[in-house]
Amino acid sequence: MDTAEVRGAWTVLAHQACALRLRHLAASEDAADRVSAARGLERYAALYAELTRPGEHSGAPDWMLRGRLFQQALTEAIWAVNIGHAAWSLGERGTGTGTGTSTGGAAVARLLAALAHSAEAARERLVARGDERSNYTAWLNAAAAVCRGRRDGDLRGHPGLATHPDGWEWEGSTYYHLFVLRAYLLSLRGCDPARIAPDDRERLAAMAAALAGIAAPDGDLPELHDGPYRRAEALAELHEVCLLVHQLFTGEPLAEVLDRVRSRSAAPAPDVEGWFDGSALPWPYSRPRRTFPDAGFAVVRGGGVHAVLDAGPHGGGHGHQDKLALYLYGPDGVAWQPDPGQVPYAHRAFRAYYASTAAHPAFSVDGADQRQVDARLDRADERAAHGVCAQAYDGVTATRTVTAAAGYLLDVLTVEADRERTLTAHLRPAVEFDAVRGPDGVVRTVWGDEAGPVLTGSHVASVQAEFAIRPHPGPADDPAAVRQGADWSAHSGRVVFASAYCRGLSPVRAMRLDGSLLAVELLDGTTDHHDLGE
Repeated sequence: MDTAEVRGAWTVLAHQACALRLRHLAASEDAADRVSAARGLERYAALYAELTRPGEHSGAPDWMLRGRLFQQALTEAIWAVNIGHAAWSLGERGTGTGTGTSTGGAAVARLLAALAHSAEAARERLVARGDERSNYTAWLNAAAAVCRGRRDGDLRGHPGLATHPDGWEWEGSTYYHLFVLRAYLLSLRGCDPARIAPDDRERLAAMAAALAGIAAPDGDLPELHDGPYRRAEALAELHEVCLLVHQLFTGEPLAEVLDRVRSRSAAPAPDVEGWFDGSALPWPYSRPRRTFPDAGFAVVRGGGVHAVLDAGPHGGGHGHQDKLALYLYGPDGVAWQPDPGQVPYAHRAFRAYYASTAAHPAFSVDGADQRQVDARLDRADERAAHGVCAQAYDGVTATRTVTAAAGYLLDVLTVEADRERTLTAHLRPAVEFDAVRGPDGVVRTVWGDEAGPVLTGSHVASVQAEFAIRPHPGPADDPAAVRQGADWSAHSGRVVFASAYCRGLSPVRAMRLDGSLLAVELLDGTTDHHDLGE
């Protein structure tokens, strides 16, 4: 494709990469690199003076929060943060040439002042239209703070607006949670952590704890809701966040996540050492948090499976129609049934698909998408979680309970309608998938192959149900990679779908549903009895 829009997008990406490169060069131990950074800043200062005009960018569409050099103020703010940090590093280190000012002179100073003013003006417009909790605000605040060289630790109260008390950014997206947390951390350079407002310190810790809590045992982060699925650029940003969190708080709370990122990314972060001017804050949590009642996420681990139940708010423009979805992860980076993430927004068809119910291991009624509604996490602890959704379809209530049983993970999805309808549970593997129905009516599934850890499942329904194997696009990093999944459907007014999962050989011999009682016979001769009415 070769259009003005595509060329413009590539131009923006190139300038963002250039600003980050200047930031890294400015922090180099090599004086020649720092000279290159200073020259790059001077060139940008000249371009900014040449290309910008008073007021906002005239070429931006009406819906956009407009910048000056870039059409979008958010894009300009992200670019400005890296430009500001490049100038900051040169101010501390100098170019080593003994000539000129360390930040490229008065022209660069004017550039920084103009970028700060532009960010502050855009923030005022955002606040005026009632969008202060937007993720844009975090970056506009960061651009102003960095370009003005502020060291006061003032986040302008944004964490309290943009995050839930449980620490999750209000949109419930792993990527946008990291996006906002990264803006906060980048804006705090040079401050004494003790000067950060107590409420903001509490939320910053909770935001980091949210990431640590949903991470799989090997540190892999589920890509919940909108966000890139395992993209190199996102890994580089996560790397930076981990390094900065470990300077802000004691105890290295993201150690497993950082180890995992380093195993998959060699992205540099040369300027983050010594980011703060003061001692790290004590980490306030004595044990990992696994339940997040405001965001509606709960982690349950059982049978070698790391399960994430999504039973929270829709999350606005970055939310998906995926209430009561259940995501299943294993060791060594294996994602048996992940949240598939999202493609770049320009691909409208795939973007709509990856936000849809069909893309997720959730539930559907009559083949239609769920409405954009909230679910709620009724109760949850480390052993079990229970979610409810009563608004996705007229006359339909669904519940999902996930329990860590002895040697397996038990998943019970109940869907009840006001009349007979087609009620479906979705299975959406991201790995090889096979299913066989036994003479006892139990469907047995195998997820994965000899190349990695295998998940086994046993599945039984309370009424006659079809376990139909269907192809579906894989995770959003490669939509063309078709996977086999299943639509498990019953034509009924009520159905219970019960599944027992385990890494490796299943301990389950048989499963029987009798009313509200589920019996799980195990290979060792014992039987677990689960009362589904409790």
